[in-house]
Amino acid sequence: MRVHVTGASGFLGTELLRLAPRATAERVDVRDAEALRALFLRLRPEAVIHTAYRQGGPGATEITVAGAENVARAARVVGARLVHLSTDVVFDGRKGEPYVEEDEPCPVSEYGSAKAESERLVLAAHSSALIVRTSLLVGGPGHEPSKHERAASDPAMTFFEDEIRCPTQVGDLAAALLELVSLDLSGVLHVAGPDRLSRADLAELASGSRVSRATAPSGRPLDCSLDSSRSHAILRTRMRGAREVFQPARA
Repeated sequence: MRVHVTGASGFLGTELLRLAPRATAERVDVRDAEALRALFLRLRPEAVIHTAYRQGGPGATEITVAGAENVARAARVVGARLVHLSTDVVFDGRKGEPYVEEDEPCPVSEYGSAKAESERLVLAAHSSALIVRTSLLVGGPGHEPSKHERAASDPAMTFFEDEIRCPTQVGDLAAALLELVSLDLSGVLHVAGPDRLSRADLAELASGSRVSRATAPSGRPLDCSLDSSRSHAILRTRMRGAREVFQPARA
């Protein structure tokens, strides 16, 4: 299958290209709808995995929201399957139990709001697209560290003990996405690790030492853990929990 990856220079995009070296990843500004359409018409991908986003700073909303819609429209024009990456922080974390795919987004952060809007626009532009929600990405021992792992080694950092997530090993997620491009699935699917950990617990697991802890200030998403039982039952790829991922470092 001819697969095109957006955001190929990012942590997840790099892993996708490592696992699928024949995938295309020509750089294009996703905010430029015409340039994107022209690229897809030239490459004719059979599937697109859209990982490009910007969490904050200049152009973040345009890249995350308008860029996602542009990718969806261009993929539809060439008849390509689309797998769009989203996040657990489309939720506010006040449900009291893990979120399932049918739960309505209820973001409290600017980034979460942008990703929720991008989900809506992607499905409106490409009705057979698959939205994959995931959580904090980690590399683990022997892998390039994620930004979360690098932060864990900074003694000046404080980590929230009431923000709960489902950390996901980047190679596991990349393998799952490459599997999903070949499956006839659409709508929303949660694909994350099975362990529910606070940011503080994850930092201690990654660093192997105690970290400074605090409760999150008001206005931040709290327990955004995802129920990924549906995807775990579908996929051949096994999604490891963070405790298993970091076990070699503790052995």
